[in-house]
Amino acid sequence: LAGLWTVFTLGGVGSKATPQLEQCSPLANQSLLLLLVLANLTDAPDTPNPYRQAIIFGFCISDNTAFSSSNPHAFQINFNSLYTALCEQQKSDQATLLLYMLLHQNSNVRTYVLARTDIENLV
Repeated sequence: LAGLWTVFTLGGVGSKATPQLEQCSPLANQSLLLLLVLANLTDAPDTPNPYRQAIIFGFCISDNTAFSSSNPHAFQINFNSLYTALCEQQKSDQATLLLYMLLHQNSNVRTYVLARTDIENLV
């Protein structure tokens, strides 16, 4: 997958994750790359990409209330943990791309990030 990511970044023109980052959490790094590949698969003419529907549009903030959704790909996620992880990993292209996709395509994430008082950690 690292070779595939190099193709996506135009032959490695962008900044690369530091070796220390990849060595301290190789599973997290590979999982993020897989998540990005699945979310960016092309939609079929008659069926939308189910991974994109789940990753980009299907999750909402988790709380203690009962969860029900008409979207079959919907799930809950702890936005605070997601925000913290994205803030810590903003030196990698992968995390920045995921943040960009979420901010532009998921209104729940955009609303949460804009409501944070410590947005300078992300910027």
